[in-house]
Amino acid sequence: MSQTVPPAAARRVPPPVVPKSRRPWRSSTREALTAYGFVAPFMVLFAALLVVPLCYAGYLSLFRSQLVGGDVFAGLDNYRRALDDPLFREGVLRMARFLVVQVPVMLAASLLFALALDSGRLRFPRLIRLGIFVPYAIPSVIAALMWGYLYGPDFGPFAQLARDVGLGTPGFLSPHWILASLANIVTWEFVGYNMIIMFAALQSVSPTLYEAAAVDGAGAFRVAWHIKIPAIRPALLLSVIFSVIGTFQLFNEPKLLSALAPQAINTSYTPNMYAYTLVFTNQEVNYSSAVSFLLGAVIVVVSYAVQLASQRKARRS
Repeated sequence: MSQTVPPAAARRVPPPVVPKSRRPWRSSTREALTAYGFVAPFMVLFAALLVVPLCYAGYLSLFRSQLVGGDVFAGLDNYRRALDDPLFREGVLRMARFLVVQVPVMLAASLLFALALDSGRLRFPRLIRLGIFVPYAIPSVIAALMWGYLYGPDFGPFAQLARDVGLGTPGFLSPHWILASLANIVTWEFVGYNMIIMFAALQSVSPTLYEAAAVDGAGAFRVAWHIKIPAIRPALLLSVIFSVIGTFQLFNEPKLLSALAPQAINTSYTPNMYAYTLVFTNQEVNYSSAVSFLLGAVIVVVSYAVQLASQRKARRS
């Protein structure tokens, strides 16, 4: 009898045995250690220059220095004193007025420049973009000194030109105009910075939206209002939050202009100037730490309120 040989299709060939790695965790551990090694220098500097000083300042804010007995634990007394301090409240309210007036003007100018550059209708757009951004590259100290010279009532070119044409000397550094003069300096400095943020966001908008709007017959204004501005809403929100933080931290410009306008800018004109005066003039380190932490709390609350209002508006739309 002949034996029947099974067909080749019926033969079962065992799958090849793939050798497993004995210690697969070694490669993942090595990758994790490498990643931590790259991040470690930043974390060390972040902890040394930010976390540790903040913790130490918070520790100092809980004490009070006395002539007899030295530093004693005061709990939240410094914070209660700061809340009742009229100089601190006036500085915060002054910066709130500055925020309400200056930030919308600055962001509107930044948005207008960004839309104009994105339209592609300007000649020499790179040169124009560079010219708008250059003031941000100038240090704030240099900018304040330069504008202080321009504002000068005796030697400034604006004052000389006004006197030459028979007008009175403009009071840019007077108590009534000093806040507007500071707003002009800050706007001149940061329009280019916010313009770059918005222009970069506009560059990432999908061209298909513009093509669909062109098919519908939408003009340049309608495209900008209904497509471009809603598309860069996150960039606008980022610029608003940065502007809120920068407004309440205003220091260099009023500090330098105070030498030219001592009657208009006092040592507590802004909350940062007040904290600086408390430390380096009055030697009240503990109270200054409490003022600084309260200022940080104000910035957090205002920034969160802006973000919450933006989210609610986005949901409604």
